[in-house]
Amino acid sequence: MQNAKIIQNLTEDQIISLSLTKPFKYASGMLAPIYTDFRLTIANPQLRDMIASGLAEIIKKYYPNVTVIGGVATAGIPHAAWVAQKLNLPLIYVRSKAKDHGANKQIEGRLSKTDQVVLIDDLISTGGSVLQAVQAVRAAGYQVAGVAAIYTYQFPDAEQNFSEADTTLQPLLTYKDVIQQEFDRGQISQAQFDYLSAWHQDPWNWLKQEESNEF
Repeated sequence: MQNAKIIQNLTEDQIISLSLTKPFKYASGMLAPIYTDFRLTIANPQLRDMIASGLAEIIKKYYPNVTVIGGVATAGIPHAAWVAQKLNLPLIYVRSKAKDHGANKQIEGRLSKTDQVVLIDDLISTGGSVLQAVQAVRAAGYQVAGVAAIYTYQFPDAEQNFSEADTTLQPLLTYKDVIQQEFDRGQISQAQFDYLSAWHQDPWNWLKQEESNEF
């Protein structure tokens, strides 16, 4: 029930936007009928609190030995801070690269060799940025229990990348959750649901329907 409220807030606030006629074009060149901007969640206190509560419950369930919460720069940092507060755990954050001045740190905060870190990011597409953070924590000699995220597209690339990195991902929401919720709420038709599902099955080779098509 809580996840349903979160998805409704995300779509109504256009943090998750569905386009059923003209697809969005990502920086990668991929065409998609969905666009997400989870950075907007930080402007909504009620929504960000629901997200933090959901992530905290996931971490307690799947990573019971966690001792430190880590935010992945930059979008994962505020959510990690709220989750760490709810779990009463220390917080660290991981930069995309080490600073080129001062102590040249990539990891900010305090860690011990026995700590179990759960890293938090907002969005998982292929997993590249969060897995770089996992590698950075491990390279520094620390342990990563796993990764939690607000949302994942559930791309096969991500599944393969996490497997190769010997890291688990536990998301709060998935692409399939979102389109199923919108269908259940009557916001999209069966034909639109099928259209959105077709993209997910083969996103790189997906061809949009003509704009003149009506659902």
